[in-house]
Amino acid sequence: MIAKKNISSVFVIFLFFHLLIWTLAPTLSNENLPLDTIEALAWGSNLDWGFNKHPPLSAFIVESFYQIFGNQDWVYYFLSQIFVVFTFFVIWILSNDFFENKVHSLISVLLLEGIFFYNFTTPEFNVNVCQLPFWSLSIFYFWKSFKNDQIKDWLLFGVFAALGVLSKYLFIYLLLGLIIFFIFINIKKTFNFKCFISLIPFFVILSPHLFWLVENDYITITYGLSRTGTGEQILLDHFSKPLIFLLKQIGILIPFFVMFILLPSNLKNKVNLKDKKLLFLFSINIIPIILIFITSLFMGVKIRTMWMTPFYLFLGVFFIYLYKSKIDIKKINKFVTVFLFLLVLSPITYFYISMTETNKRTDYPGKEIARLVQNKWDNNFKNEIKIVIGDEWSAGNLSYHLYSRPVWMNSLQIKASSIKSSQGVIYTGNPSILKKVCPGVFGKINPVGYCMIGQK
Repeated sequence: MIAKKNISSVFVIFLFFHLLIWTLAPTLSNENLPLDTIEALAWGSNLDWGFNKHPPLSAFIVESFYQIFGNQDWVYYFLSQIFVVFTFFVIWILSNDFFENKVHSLISVLLLEGIFFYNFTTPEFNVNVCQLPFWSLSIFYFWKSFKNDQIKDWLLFGVFAALGVLSKYLFIYLLLGLIIFFIFINIKKTFNFKCFISLIPFFVILSPHLFWLVENDYITITYGLSRTGTGEQILLDHFSKPLIFLLKQIGILIPFFVMFILLPSNLKNKVNLKDKKLLFLFSINIIPIILIFITSLFMGVKIRTMWMTPFYLFLGVFFIYLYKSKIDIKKINKFVTVFLFLLVLSPITYFYISMTETNKRTDYPGKEIARLVQNKWDNNFKNEIKIVIGDEWSAGNLSYHLYSRPVWMNSLQIKASSIKSSQGVIYTGNPSILKKVCPGVFGKINPVGYCMIGQK
């Protein structure tokens, strides 16, 4: 049983433990950083206001950490967990505004350990993890703005909403949920135009990316649509793909609901549809999911599981608020037991899989390949490596691991024939093709080809 006076301390201990174990587990078990993190680091070496797959914020963040800490893998696992625990903290702060009893606030956050998006997948810093703090902060400041109607809160909401979109475009589904709530609540009232002040920081922050998007033929949007299978649909897809989406989400949430059903005395409950807090929680938890389901239904497109990472952040707050009168805080021992079991089991499972499964991205010998490439370069050229060209994985790993921190470029940005030896360039790609066109020293490692062009 958790004493009320210790609730805040318990929460802090939980944050620390989560941060520690989910930094250590991948650090001790992975040979190489995951794919998405390497991609972000590749983009970060050649910063722009957008990239071929995603908007730029994740790249800006990892590059700032690289400039401070360099190529130390644990730093980027730590970065992910900073984002996660900070998000948990924001949820905790907001939940205290929804509950009189801090035990309810604590449980609302602890329930999230039953969703693998917030533990098992978090070692990979990517656009999904990048969204988390901005998703929670946007909700936090929207609620403050709604309650207090202060200009500073509306401005901060605009700032964090923009940063969320710069993390990933799917952030728009949250904004749609918030807009629907705001319109519904104010439909019979005199409209308060103060909310529009949030659009100033929103568009100011977004404008560089929007200009980049236009100049680059909306490449990130094209990529995102291609990942859904747009243009390849048959009639059956309009039914099968949203159904598969729902079934996957139910499966993902099973541990969450197993934990939750241990809390209320019964599941029968009266719902006050005039409760603004409940309507708000419904708008940020259920409406975005409904909207993305409708997207899949009408377009017949696939919604990838990991895209839902931020959507369930406030699900614990929603269900605890819904059943708060039914929860007996004197009888939560079973919940605590299951929670502790999941808290310990998840990193152990992650560690075991990482250590036993083979041919994973995180088994890639990135450091060793970079060492071999560097040795071959030093034996042939006197200048340093300044550019690596190729896909984000093979070339991105080189960019990250080589001590000169060369700039990454994809193969569409530059051709081997246009490269000058003074630049210090390594071109990666298909070895059978690259060998025929390489104007410098050719090599092959695991099974990527390397064309090295430098000064003799």
